[in-house]
Amino acid sequence: MPRGHGKTIAQNKKAGHDYFIEETFEAGIVLQGTEIKAIRAGRVNLKESFARIKDGEVYIHNMHISHYEQGNIYNHEPTRSRKLLLHRKQINQLIGATQQKGYALVPLKMYIKNGVAKVLIGLGRGKKKYDKREDLKRKQVNREIDRAIKESLK
Repeated sequence: MPRGHGKTIAQNKKAGHDYFIEETFEAGIVLQGTEIKAIRAGRVNLKESFARIKDGEVYIHNMHISHYEQGNIYNHEPTRSRKLLLHRKQINQLIGATQQKGYALVPLKMYIKNGVAKVLIGLGRGKKKYDKREDLKRKQVNREIDRAIKESLK
């Protein structure tokens, strides 16, 4: 199965608006307790999350996995830092890339592939305000063109 395919649980739509995504990496995630059950129930939010490299390991911060309703007193903490599982070669590549100014690791999508939770991490370069405005104009023009084509076909 290609990278980024599987049953999509959560998507970070804001990432495409705020960053130019140059490369993507598929990473496993270290979970504990009832977190996988909450993920399968779709109780995940990637909006404010980000990834960082610490001591040669990649961690995802601020990813919110809600409490599992049928859980007990040993339920997980919703926004704890979670370790991402990547190959050493990929981590070294990310270390080199994120040391450049303006680059960040952004979680793009969480999905379940072959029964295992995966996170699609993007190496993103931050967009400036004028880049964002240009993208919005391009989207609007494309929408108008599609609308005109649709009207002419009627």
